[in-house]
Amino acid sequence: MPLLDLDKITAGLSTTWSGFLRDWDRSLRSGNYPETTRYNYLLAAAQLGRYLGEYSPDPDADDAAEDPLEVTRAHVEAFQAWMIETRSASTALNKHKGLQQFFKWLLLEEGEIDRSPMERVRQPKMPQKLVPVIRDEETTKVLGTCRGKEFVQLRDEAIIRLYCNTGARLSEVGNLMLDDIDLTTESVHYHGKGSKDRRVRFGPKTARAVSRYLRARAKHKAADLPDLWLAERGVRPLAPNGIKIMLKRRGLAAGLAKVHAHRWRHTFAHEWKRAGADTGDLMLLLGWTSQEMPRRYGASAAAERAQETHQRIGVGDDV
Repeated sequence: MPLLDLDKITAGLSTTWSGFLRDWDRSLRSGNYPETTRYNYLLAAAQLGRYLGEYSPDPDADDAAEDPLEVTRAHVEAFQAWMIETRSASTALNKHKGLQQFFKWLLLEEGEIDRSPMERVRQPKMPQKLVPVIRDEETTKVLGTCRGKEFVQLRDEAIIRLYCNTGARLSEVGNLMLDDIDLTTESVHYHGKGSKDRRVRFGPKTARAVSRYLRARAKHKAADLPDLWLAERGVRPLAPNGIKIMLKRRGLAAGLAKVHAHRWRHTFAHEWKRAGADTGDLMLLLGWTSQEMPRRYGASAAAERAQETHQRIGVGDDV
């Protein structure tokens, strides 16, 4: 089932709001935007429309609930504040970015508005938190739950090793095709966000795990499918959401909470920065185009280095 269901996204919205969102989705599709990006953008706009109709305390919000061309800066700011109160600052920031794109489309591509209501709306400030990482001993525990020669055990070990060895996103590993793996060069071809492809090398342990899985996969009744990862039963692939559930289950079996693919991505970047390796190389490997993410992970690595230096120097310990 596709992630993006326009009927579901636009449910409860006015005919005008729904029409604009359908037109915007058509424009996004023509621009080759990934489905996940389109979903997040459209959902942000739809949630603003529903907020104006159902939750806004502003008596003047009725017109904006019927037509997005009537949305003002005050409406957006109230929606953003509501998102922070009912969800989180990170969710509100995500909605802010989606709405920027929606009103930019209405302004520049459709010519329906003269000014964007987002023009002077501030982005929500995010609390500065150290990025959580997953330690080697924790990864070892998770891999320990995959011991064995059954199809599922071999598959899950190969998946987990790719995440921790390459720092890829959940969907990047989850959507791999059989042809994306090259055991001759021990590398994988990832299809990243915004149609940005990259090839990443992996180590011998990962290569061995992938090779063992491929031998088991060749005997599976769904072996003719082009997808790399297959479900245990039936003739169907294992979707990224299935991998997400698997990782959580493996984590709990290892006695660890909140195990997900992004923790290995965090760890990959953290360890890279901690080793003082080149930021540009890290951006290429992880498919980043902005310096914002390396700076975030760099702060986490710097904090750890500072703790180690403090422990080594022992300031105040000789008093």
